Amino acid sequence: MAWGVLLAANVRKRLKKLPKSIDEAFQLLLAEIKLSGPVQANWPNYGKLREDCHHCHLQKGRPTYVAVWRILSKKERIIEVTYVGSHEKARYGKLC
Repeated sequence: MAWGVLLAANVRKRLKKLPKSIDEAFQLLLAEIKLSGPVQANWPNYGKLREDCHHCHLQKGRPTYVAVWRILSKKERIIEVTYVGSHEKARYGKLC
């Protein structure tokens, strides 16, 4: 059974301003999350920030781009992407 993925309002706004290569990487990540769920260990620097909050790098180097997502409901299999953007501007404590 597939996972449902919601995008926070700030993510939808940021996607319009991201470079094309980062948007393509993010779309690939979304497809993988929908198929296999929140644990994406094959992505660079994937890790759990908290129990139900995960992140990974979309691009290494400078600037580094990251995505952060959290599980809203394990029972209903719903995930929300809370941030996509540069690593420098990510406030991990507020995103999960």
